[in-house]
Amino acid sequence: MKKFFALILLLAVGLSAQKLTIQGSTTVLPIAQAAAEAYMDNNPDANITVRGGGSGTGIAALIDGATDIADASRPMKDKEIKTAREKGVNPVAHIVARDGIAVIVHPENPINAISLDDIKAIYTGKISRWDNIGGKGTIVVVSRDVASGTFEAFNELALGGAKLTDAALMLASNLEVARTVAQTPGAIGYIGLGYLTDGIKALKVEGIKASEETVRDNTYPLARPLFMYTKGAPKGLAKSFIDFVESIAGQKIVKEAGFVPVK
Repeated sequence: MKKFFALILLLAVGLSAQKLTIQGSTTVLPIAQAAAEAYMDNNPDANITVRGGGSGTGIAALIDGATDIADASRPMKDKEIKTAREKGVNPVAHIVARDGIAVIVHPENPINAISLDDIKAIYTGKISRWDNIGGKGTIVVVSRDVASGTFEAFNELALGGAKLTDAALMLASNLEVARTVAQTPGAIGYIGLGYLTDGIKALKVEGIKASEETVRDNTYPLARPLFMYTKGAPKGLAKSFIDFVESIAGQKIVKEAGFVPVK
């Protein structure tokens, strides 16, 4: 009887070891989803759950033990690392891709390029009309919400930490930003490269187009790395999955998702 219960316990442990939860950045989300699907196709015993919610949400879940991997489109903050270590969590960063934050407008907007100074002026409320920079009409400022790693990266790279205008429409995902800009002639927004579609127009920033080449060589001003964080060095299914994402096959998925491979 003891052997029977021991066998049941071993089976239960084995089954639980095949479950993996991933949560966080909506920028990294399409990479994580596609990689999880491909991994499970090749490993039928694996059960991988992928959720968005934003980089901050994913990092908080990792610290609280609610997820195994946190997707993030920004590095962890010092205060997050401090909180994690106070709870016995040693976060380890894995750079799985690179991205360029594309500044987007409605296709009918006559503007094709914009400077960092004008982006900052628009997003801080100093410029409120397109007429000031060669367009026409009122500017509708669209931003990611404060839980977003894309918001944090954009705030640092484009705004230099300046306060966002109170008039900005704060949205929860790259997809919502893209849809809103596509439906609003006067809008300006920003999204990850993987969310670009024919329904929106990406502006050149400082004369440079957001592309795989300009992100890879770091000439695009709003380029950034994308992360997956684990609790310490990954083990078991978490390690196997991270290894897959970093492999040739995984990096092919990164490129197919519209982002820039790191290998």
